[in-house]
Amino acid sequence: MRPWELARDLLRQTQPVTRSDEEQTWDASGLIAEADMRLRQFWDSRVPGSAAPECLMAGALQSLENKGLRLDPACDGLLAAGREAVAGGDFERLHRIDMRLRALMRAATPDPGHKSQKTLRHADWAAFEVAVAFPSDEPVDDATLADRIRGGWLGQLVGAAAGTALEGYTAENLERAFGRIDRYVRPPNTYNDDITFEIAFLEAFAAKGHAVTGADIAENWTGMIPLGWSAEGVALDAIRRGILPPESGRADNPFDEWIGAQMRGVICGMVAPGRARAAARLAWTDAEVSHTGNGILGEVFNAVLAARAFHHSDARALLDEAIALVPEATEYGQAIRTARRACEGAATWQDAWAACDAIYIEYNWIHVLPNAAAQVIGLWWGNGDFDRTLEVICGIGHDVDCNAAQMLGVLGLMQGTAAIAPRWTEPLLQGDIITYMRRPAAIPFDTLVAMTVDAARRHAPVA
Repeated sequence: MRPWELARDLLRQTQPVTRSDEEQTWDASGLIAEADMRLRQFWDSRVPGSAAPECLMAGALQSLENKGLRLDPACDGLLAAGREAVAGGDFERLHRIDMRLRALMRAATPDPGHKSQKTLRHADWAAFEVAVAFPSDEPVDDATLADRIRGGWLGQLVGAAAGTALEGYTAENLERAFGRIDRYVRPPNTYNDDITFEIAFLEAFAAKGHAVTGADIAENWTGMIPLGWSAEGVALDAIRRGILPPESGRADNPFDEWIGAQMRGVICGMVAPGRARAAARLAWTDAEVSHTGNGILGEVFNAVLAARAFHHSDARALLDEAIALVPEATEYGQAIRTARRACEGAATWQDAWAACDAIYIEYNWIHVLPNAAAQVIGLWWGNGDFDRTLEVICGIGHDVDCNAAQMLGVLGLMQGTAAIAPRWTEPLLQGDIITYMRRPAAIPFDTLVAMTVDAARRHAPVA
């Protein structure tokens, strides 16, 4: 049926009805409350897992400046006025201020002299691929594949559960509150966004293999995932308006270099075990659904770590190999090298982190660069020990659940399930993994592992 035919039939086949007075009165109070609540979440909210305060509007402005974009000086006053409005519950004023700030963000212009503008941002996968000397693919022992993928998922679940209660705080404040992080600081659960987008990717990859496209992944996002935060939330809104990757990651997205892509890189290495180039390409495809520039490189870095973990027994050697595969001319490449040098020059992980924290003091705690440094420090100082790596990454703070999930997932892939003590896994595996997705709202852990193993085997290169 053509669109005009459907519209014709609706008009011509529908018989008139008379409504009561009550039916003709619109109650807009619910719509107003919903709009105000959504705006409040952008201006004044608490991180669901840890109750840390956040202001996404401040983060949006901050992120544009981090990339070297010039903002109108009026933004500072408007930001302060918006905070006053939300504190006073003046939502009419807040909506006006929010509109003006978004217009000023759209009008921001690059500052050629800014350090970020002077670094390399690859235009697309083809440009990145030719700039990197990937190692040759290596076959993975099929007898150990299932256990190592199981270990990868366990590491992610443990890291996300341990970190969810800690994200959005500094290392110093976490140490004062909890001391050494050698336990769950609250009863753990699997309810978080860290694996949600990975499951959506996994289903798309299982269906299409290495031919999967950004549009395939985006379709799963809009069908399976009801909402997202920061970059993913912006991208989902764009996708629902028919804006497909890579434009969905670029369109009015001030969070495009935050951590949301980096937090989903391990799944790309899981399904391309031993194949750094293939894992990196999958990560690029997935990342550009919601990110650009440094945000994409975060997912590529974690995907390469995961893919190469199948052929390493030394976490520091694995780290060095993955760092070498991100061009130093990029800002992300500089960040991970800076963190690596800080590790060698420090007496403790706290000293290494303090050096990096000082460099990224102007960056949001959800931005990819400080969290890339946190990953490097955690993996280097953990030196292959699961508990020690968890302690360091959780102790650093910032976006803890994302960092811990990815790096502990890498260790799980490298060492298998034997690396993870039952005290971490038993409290988590008391039932299905619970998600906030439309589907699967719940999934047995063994089913998730089997899906991943099957996808990796079915889409492996033919010998």
